[in-house]
Amino acid sequence: MARFTVNSTRFDPYMGFRFQIKIDGKPVAGLNKCSALKKSTEVTPWYEGGDASGPHQIPGKTKYDPITLEAGVTQDTTFEEWADKVNNFTGDAAMSLATFRKDISIEVFNAQGAKVLAYNVFRAWVSEYQALPQLDASSNAVMISTIKLENEGWVRDTSVTEPKET
Repeated sequence: MARFTVNSTRFDPYMGFRFQIKIDGKPVAGLNKCSALKKSTEVTPWYEGGDASGPHQIPGKTKYDPITLEAGVTQDTTFEEWADKVNNFTGDAAMSLATFRKDISIEVFNAQGAKVLAYNVFRAWVSEYQALPQLDASSNAVMISTIKLENEGWVRDTSVTEPKET
């Protein structure tokens, strides 16, 4: 069976270094890392009277793991503004119930820069935000900000199809 439908002679899987995250339809500047999309479903044992063969295994509740995004510190305030919707230090420190949840998209590109995969993440919100890393005068590391997104699920965007490679 071919691994790719359009490019049947292609063997190598896609690389994980060309991607972008869109929040409110706009790419996040300086993004350099996105954690794995992972979901797990609980296993519920079910015993049937008179069946001595042991429990049957049936699916239970499904949980979607948080997604962590890391970006180099720039003048882009996307992470900070979103985190402030959950808890704002200024003003009444109340959360914005209307806009703290957002749908985001994760897009993956091939080596030629064509979009090959996309996933839509639903009702995400910031549960952790790190504005600055530890600062160290003896280091020359890039400053990274981080957000942790809780979410209510994700699906693959099937409108994104395999492009013809040349």
